[in-house]
Amino acid sequence: MPGLPSSIRLVEVGLRDGLQSVPAMVPTTDKVELVHLLIDAGVREIEAVSFAHPKVLPQLADAAEVMAAVPRMDGVRYRGLAPNFRGAERAVDCGLDELVVVVSADEEVSLRNQRLTVGQILADVERIGALSDRAGIRFVVAVACAFFAPARGPVTREERLRVVRAAVDAGADGVYLAATSGEEEPGEMYDGIAEVRRLYPGLDVGVHLHNRNGFAPANALAAMLAGATWLEGSFAGLGGDLWFPGDPSVLGNAALEDLVHLCDGLGIATGIDLDRYMLASDRIVELTGRASSSFVSRGGTRAALAAASWPDAIA
Repeated sequence: MPGLPSSIRLVEVGLRDGLQSVPAMVPTTDKVELVHLLIDAGVREIEAVSFAHPKVLPQLADAAEVMAAVPRMDGVRYRGLAPNFRGAERAVDCGLDELVVVVSADEEVSLRNQRLTVGQILADVERIGALSDRAGIRFVVAVACAFFAPARGPVTREERLRVVRAAVDAGADGVYLAATSGEEEPGEMYDGIAEVRRLYPGLDVGVHLHNRNGFAPANALAAMLAGATWLEGSFAGLGGDLWFPGDPSVLGNAALEDLVHLCDGLGIATGIDLDRYMLASDRIVELTGRASSSFVSRGGTRAALAAASWPDAIA
């Protein structure tokens, strides 16, 4: 298809954004097992941990232990999330390759989720950028609610660009625009990514996808056409917010296996083997008891259907 890239980076966020929505604790050894399965499948960028306060996210309190146990391989990059400067200080001592800070473009979401104003978090972004630079760690800023905010509606371009501009000023290596609500639409996705690419041509720009409205594949296409250099999703579609009405089966992240399947169908290289990736997706379902929301898991692949046999006729 004209305008699409020949390859795209896919970032796995299930070990952080996925597991933070699961109240039950997944043991450290099982998390490390999942990392091995992801790497074996060809995943090379993994958001493995969060440095939120253990009382806030006890299921992710083993961040240091996870980072001490994951395999170190050329080309594999581990990312951790820091909600504030104190979390970032913990993070830089754990062998991360990349540190991400989330800043909501919407004031109300910022206050309710992080108990800080957007301005207060942006003040931390500058300090965290300097800390990352001193530590030699790649620094990424996530613009949450970059297009649409719950209990409100569309977010303005000025609100979105305020966070992007602050990220660039803080020395961010990359920025991703997050479809946090799952109600984002392809037109606004394309326009938002394209504008950031035009204003900051040297900036690495990605998109974090949720799938409440079923538009994640269309939004992925729009983002790639607009010049996004990476897409983010979670094994089995695990994660997502459950604050607002909706069937839990559609409230998670975009399923990374569906993004791999989409890219395979478009001839866009990801470096990920779908069959091997499904071992990690199936394993997270076993560990959490959460059913997969992915179409690949529930409907199979084109190859699987082509190889299927007709059932025996009923006598």
